[in-house]
Amino acid sequence: MIPPFSSEFLAPTKRFRRLSVLLAIHDSSQISQHKIARIAHLSSSMVNNYIKELHERRLIKMTGDTNRTQRYYLTPSGRELLISSLLSYSSEIIRLYGGAKRQLSKRLQRIHEEGIRTVALFGAAETAEVVLAAIKETPLRVAAVMDSDSAKQGKPLNGLTVQKPESLSQIEVDAVVITSFGRQEEIHDDVRKLVGNEMKVVRLSDL
Repeated sequence: MIPPFSSEFLAPTKRFRRLSVLLAIHDSSQISQHKIARIAHLSSSMVNNYIKELHERRLIKMTGDTNRTQRYYLTPSGRELLISSLLSYSSEIIRLYGGAKRQLSKRLQRIHEEGIRTVALFGAAETAEVVLAAIKETPLRVAAVMDSDSAKQGKPLNGLTVQKPESLSQIEVDAVVITSFGRQEEIHDDVRKLVGNEMKVVRLSDL
């Protein structure tokens, strides 16, 4: 299932919602309309309308007479639509990712022009992976990645091992880049306490 997310710029389209319903049925023929509605962030009435449309277009078939016994199955045409929709969706996401990476690279390049050569990244979530990919297009070198989440510490990330925040005092870098969109101010204050005022601390919102 592709999880929907709240966005100010990318509103879910009808194609995306239809894809979510098809994926839910593909993953489990025994799934109820109520559960599809919950995981796809749709109303039950909307799911019911999509189910009717898919059935009328012979993209799914249904068995059972009641909500308890009803089962949904993709037809060959339904599987073809699912695959083509997934390919289109993936292609669009890759284009968006490429655009975000290029913009980050341009802004990270400015840090290098200010004299920064080596950085540590604070935050080991998905955003860090985008930043790491963007940094590869700049002369900057990433010396370390750290995260305050103990579950991530010791795990590999792009050839590096995620370390504890306290490791900052033992690493020689020119700046710390906070690779998190959430809690940036709070993380900034915590990092500043660890490194003092001698080291540059950069938020993504600063770039």
